[in-house]
Amino acid sequence: MIAGILEPTEGSVNFDGLNYKENEIEIKQQIAYLSGNTKLYDTLSSYELLKMCSEIYGVPEEKAEERIQELSKILNLDHFLYNKIANLSTGQTQRVNIARCLVHNPKYYILDEATTGLDIISSQIILDFMKQEKKKEKTILYSTHYMEEAENICDKVIMVHQGIVIQSGTPEEIKKNTKTTNLRDAFFVMIGGALNAE
Repeated sequence: MIAGILEPTEGSVNFDGLNYKENEIEIKQQIAYLSGNTKLYDTLSSYELLKMCSEIYGVPEEKAEERIQELSKILNLDHFLYNKIANLSTGQTQRVNIARCLVHNPKYYILDEATTGLDIISSQIILDFMKQEKKKEKTILYSTHYMEEAENICDKVIMVHQGIVIQSGTPEEIKKNTKTTNLRDAFFVMIGGALNAE
């Protein structure tokens, strides 16, 4: 609903005081949305995909080129930027996928399971990138099953179990409330152990 794909059955979604339904195009131009199962055009090169996405978002050609080169450096795409997506590893493809979401330099990031299934190097590149974007005061909504990631990069954590919010707060607050030293242990304390996780 926040990404604008589903409409709420009740209530409303607002960004910076603007109602989503009444300002949909303007708001979507400020959002980066990465779903957990996005497929890319594998016959295109990474560069061609990023150029195409720049055009869709209406980024002027000169700025698009500058932004693609900037993202290529940040996400370490340089050595495969002109390779076909079909020939990339899972980690490389995911980094291109994230770059695709960011060519228009959005204000809000909605990222679903951005590092799932990735090698340790690709995961770290993505996490380091998000830390840098936080410093630029970007708003990042990040969904993950990896508690260590949440603890490492999130200012606020909302824990959900079986569709219900069971705890929210800073990582430190959650650990203090559950008398634990990490979010993984905190989660299991709140649900009564691993046997109750299903």
